Parts: sequence; structure tokens; C-alpha cells
Amino acid sequence: MSSKIKFVYNNNIIELENIDPNETLLNFIRNNLKKTGTKEGCAEGGCGACTVVLGTLKNNKILYQVVNSCIIFVPMIHGKQLIIVEDLESKKDLHPVQKAMIKHNGSQCGFCTPGFVMSLFSMYKNNNNYTEKIIKDSISGNLCRCTGYKPIINAGKELNNYFKPDKFEINKKIDIELIKKIQNEKKPIKINYNNKLYFSPLSIKELLLIIKNNPNAKLINGGTDLALTVTKSRKDLNSLIYLGNIKELNYIKENQNNIEIGSSTPLIEIEKFISKYYSDFSEILKRYGSYQIRNIATIGGNLGTASPIGDTLPILLSLNALIITQKNNISRKILIKDFFTGYRKTKLKKNEFIKAIIIPKNKSYIFRAYKISKRYDDDISSVCMGINLNLERNIIRNIIIAYGGMSEKPKRATNCEKYLNNKNFDKETIIKSQKELLKDFNPINDMRASSEYRKNIAKNLLLKFFFEIKKNKNIRIYD
Repeated sequence: MSSKIKFVYNNNIIELENIDPNETLLNFIRNNLKKTGTKEGCAEGGCGACTVVLGTLKNNKILYQVVNSCIIFVPMIHGKQLIIVEDLESKKDLHPVQKAMIKHNGSQCGFCTPGFVMSLFSMYKNNNNYTEKIIKDSISGNLCRCTGYKPIINAGKELNNYFKPDKFEINKKIDIELIKKIQNEKKPIKINYNNKLYFSPLSIKELLLIIKNNPNAKLINGGTDLALTVTKSRKDLNSLIYLGNIKELNYIKENQNNIEIGSSTPLIEIEKFISKYYSDFSEILKRYGSYQIRNIATIGGNLGTASPIGDTLPILLSLNALIITQKNNISRKILIKDFFTGYRKTKLKKNEFIKAIIIPKNKSYIFRAYKISKRYDDDISSVCMGINLNLERNIIRNIIIAYGGMSEKPKRATNCEKYLNNKNFDKETIIKSQKELLKDFNPINDMRASSEYRKNIAKNLLLKFFFEIKKNKNIRIYD
């Protein structure tokens, strides 16, 4: 095992020996690189002020992915290219993104500006044209309270007028070779810094051995939840196992009946793939979080944290998904309806990890998903719903209804389901079934919503589903 972290920065390989595994990339940039353009706003991946770009190699091309540097630990960028706001300008000129922001007065107080610039830079590198939709999606993870966003959107549109290759395009071959050089070493990583351990295995075999020898270690992938232990709770994570370099856990494959997704697959990849089977699932993933979050957050992490407001969980419940876990050399399958046992508790045993999830292709079912939140983009749900219906000649043969935000865990509305099964699919039946939801759920009052609001939303979403199916048309205010 190697104790060195290596990444590409400014056309050079940077090596770090036994770095603090709890040090955030943001702090490293500001304190070690002495580059202070990248800002800390929220320390939880919610505002985008800390946005940087990581170049990752895919199919021999560099994919320029935005991430929140405030919730990524430095060892997690091993084998990637780091690009920060100070790197954009060349010796002769500003980058087109910077020029466009200046031309359209895209900055006022300036605190959020570096994050917006990096999000627009990622968009500029990963797309060939820049529509208003692409621009808005690209900056959805960046908050500004000065400009009203319109000047920033106009700056994004201005990029359609720039055609010359930037310095990253010119130096692309160099960067690709440097990234490959690091990755070709194929060495797992072990860091021991002041009794804080960090492991990055390259295979499941290596992972099993590390877990066996470090039974109290925390598994981390995107870190969008776990990293807050350090950044918000100000506690140390004394033993971490990073799963992001295990290719055996990062995949999507399918057969005639099922879709199988590795637990370390980023949500952004699932979002693209799943749309052809469950378009509403894809739309919920787009609202799950910003590009910064979706680029690193994983399906396994969402399942493992078992948050009652994890957006994928009620959807997977409604699709009757199957979870594959592994402990030592033994795998087992757990129906998702049996997986969640309480608040942030699951049926996972000590030293057992989530290996994959299987989603059935229920072609005879009608699937919909809904998310209610205070802000449309990049916000935590007040209520999230997944619903899956098997309808024959207007008779409900089977229906699965699941909610997040309505209980201490993601949960199916079993009383409501029992009432609806084998009944006519009509408005009167649906309205009567709404009362059954009150037997299934007694939600809490919190900062996102009151208990009564959640109950009413849950009932109204059920009725909304009925109208959408009957009219064969989605009823969405953003459509």
C-alpha cells in the first residue's frame, strides 16, 4: 500500500505524504496552496461558494466535474485533476467564462462569484452549446443574493460566442497522460496521520481484508452526509475506508427483467441511465441536489445513511427494489421493504456493506414520483413520494405507495395499499383511500414542514397521481 496521495495540478503531479484524512479540499486549497479565491459559505455542500472542478478520466477523455470542496477530503482526489478559479486565466488573457461574467456584470459583492465561475467553466467544457436550461441546471447549486441571477445567466449565454480553444484544451493530452500515470500505478492507499486512518482499496477483495482488520471504520464514497461530522459537528473521523476507487462497485448493467446498479455508482450516472425506464426517477434525481452533489453522491450512500428524507429511498421502495449486501465472502439479498428498521437504522450487520441494488423493470406498471420542497432545486424534501400501479381494465391489481419525510424512516403506506387493491381506479376510491394514509403516518413538525402540512401533501399527491393517470398528462408547474 502507498501512503502518498497524487493528483494533477497545473500540468504537474502533486504528491502528498500521509496527509490528514479529515482535511477538506477547501482548507487545503486555502491554507496549503495559498489560493483564497475558493470560499467557504455553508460547510455542508449547499451554497456552491467553494465549487472547484475535478478532471476525471472517462473513455480516454477528461470529464470536468464540479464538486463542493468543503465536503471532500483531500485523499479523495487521488488520481484526478484539480482546477480552481485562479487557474482559469492564462498569462495573456482571462478565460472566456471570466470575460463573460465581466461583460454582463455577473458579480456584485463577489463572495459567490468564484463558485459560479467554476460551475460555468464546467458547463463550458462539457457542452457544445449553452441554452438557458443548460445554464440554469449548471448553476443550480450556486446561491447568490446580489445579482438576481439574470446577469449570470446572460454570461452563460455569451459563451456561445467563444470558439477558440482554452488552455485546458491545448494542454489536454498532457493532463490525460499525467492522470493515466497516476492511475496505472494501481496501488491501494493507506494513510496513518496522528492515529487517523484512511484506506482506499482498489478491489472488493482488498476491501474485505481492510474491513476485517478495521471493524470500526466508516465507509465513505461521496461523503455528502458523513463529511458533515467534520465540517459541522467538528468531530474527527478516525478511520475511513473510501470506496470510490473500486470499479467492481461502480457500474450499471441490465437484462430483460432488471437493472443492477453498483453501490458506488454516482447519482449523475444513474440519472442519465434510468430516464429511459423511469423518467420520474430521473427527474427526482435532478432535484436531489446540485451537480456538485450528484457528481459524487452514490446510491449505496443514500441507502446506507437511511435518512427518512433521502429522495431515492421512497422511489426504490415503490419500485420494490432488492439490495445485495456482502460480509466476508457471503452475499445476501434483502428486499428494500425490509431494509429500514428505524431512524437511520437498517438490517446491515457489523462489517457488512451494500454491494448493489436491483431494480425490476415493471413494464406493466405505471410509475410516478413527486418531491415537495421549499426550493425547487437543490433542497431537502418536505415530502417525497413514489407510487407504482398495476392497472387492469380500471381495476387496481397491485399498488405500491411509499413516502419519505412522513415517518422516522422511508416507509410504505401499507394500509392505503390494502384498501386500494382490487378496487376501481376512480376519484371516489382515491378520496376514501386518503383517510387510510392517516393510519400509516403520523409525521413530525420540523423546520421544513408541519405535521398537518405533510399529511395534506401526502393526500393531495395521491389525488394528483390519479388525475395524471386519468388524463394521461403530467400536472407539473415546471412542465
